[in-house]
Amino acid sequence: MTILEKKSRLEEPLKGAFLKKINNMEAKIYNQKGGNAGTINLPDKVFAAKWRSDLVHQVVQSMRSNKRAGTADTKDRGEVRGGGRKPWKQKGTGQARHGSSRSPIWVGGGVTHGPLAEKNYKRKISKKMRAQALFSVLSKKLKDEEIIFVDTLAMPSIKTKDALKVVQSLAKVSDWKITDTSKKPRVLTAIFGRDEKTEKSFRNIPALEIVFLKNLNPFDVLNYKYLLIENPVESVKFLESRG
Repeated sequence: MTILEKKSRLEEPLKGAFLKKINNMEAKIYNQKGGNAGTINLPDKVFAAKWRSDLVHQVVQSMRSNKRAGTADTKDRGEVRGGGRKPWKQKGTGQARHGSSRSPIWVGGGVTHGPLAEKNYKRKISKKMRAQALFSVLSKKLKDEEIIFVDTLAMPSIKTKDALKVVQSLAKVSDWKITDTSKKPRVLTAIFGRDEKTEKSFRNIPALEIVFLKNLNPFDVLNYKYLLIENPVESVKFLESRG
């Protein structure tokens, strides 16, 4: 028996055990104080997807291109002001022949083949590609223990102080390293529905950024270290319907 055959035989039971564990995957649901609020069964296609770096890269780059606006702009010889009169007569001056002082070879003249603001950077992304990339990113986040499911983030009143206590309590559950003075947000919070009290309470926390679950995308999930998902039962159903 060769070394490769021995290696493959050793890996077979490990792979089987791993798949069995993934197929029966559950996650804990926490309340606002960090206590246990039950469990939820996670669908394999959303939270046990294979890591596809090529697909994720393609979708993220497309999303970045779609946000890009063409700002670089130059003027050609027909757009530059002036140059309507011939600089000097055609013959008799000893100078080279020129018909306009706004020729591209003149200082202050037009630009040849320069960038134009009307350039379109948009790329098409199919819904299936976007969904599969999101599932791949979510699966990686879950594997790295960077996702927390919370039953609700609804606040009785608009108070950032109370919202900060909720975030700190949940951060202790998975040992998330966040601070209330962080300059860059590290926690992406996906809320299921619009709630003015919740939005205004959490939006002033520097370490946190709020997004509606229906707008969740691979670019945003990768841009933040941690992900907080509210109302996991309905949220997971919605995510599963996207695939």
